[in-house]
Amino acid sequence: MSCGHGCSHESSCLITVPVFKGLNEKDLQALQQVTRSRKFLKGEFIFHEGELSETLFVVNEGLIKLTKMSAEGKEQIVRILFPGDFFGLFSLLKNDKHYVNAEAAGNTVICYLEKKDFLKVMESNADLSYRFLLAVNDRLYEADESVSLLSLMEVEQRLARALILFHDKMHAGNSTFTLPITKKDLAGFIGTTPESVSRKLLTFMSQGLIHMDGRRNIQILELEKLKELAGLE
Repeated sequence: MSCGHGCSHESSCLITVPVFKGLNEKDLQALQQVTRSRKFLKGEFIFHEGELSETLFVVNEGLIKLTKMSAEGKEQIVRILFPGDFFGLFSLLKNDKHYVNAEAAGNTVICYLEKKDFLKVMESNADLSYRFLLAVNDRLYEADESVSLLSLMEVEQRLARALILFHDKMHAGNSTFTLPITKKDLAGFIGTTPESVSRKLLTFMSQGLIHMDGRRNIQILELEKLKELAGLE
């Protein structure tokens, strides 16, 4: 299912990634020439936990969920990646094994760069290296936030944060968006059960915070109140 070098995704992929914005034209063209892309269907894995990789991956279309499996075989969603997000950086830079699974949450297009090509541009561009350092710092902060989210917050707070994340990442017009993952995946993301997610969504509706049209179409009616509930105000 590889698109190969001639696929049209390569030319647009890198410009969606914030850390690549501001690259000079020469470096950007050099990266675009060595960028490849591949389509994945829902449920296909980009890589598995424990595998080695010398590749930087970028989400061009669709969503990726990063997961870990417990000893009991229960899946925990560590992070959800949206278009413009990159992943695989830690394995790439440390020559270490991936610590999570990367799975397509829907039909997805991934762009990727091999280590030798990526590092060649990094070595000649101090500004890009600095921005990737900041990006790694942001990932560490988000990891700390995730631990706090699961261990200290009630389910309704976690759900409110997840809805705000989807609202912001999907650039929801009129505060309306389609839930990009299943309720089962949403439950795995916030550390609860699908039944609890359904109950809390109904509670949010009764409180006038959101409106749902069908199973996954959501309109946030009171964004500021939802942020307050999520502890973001």
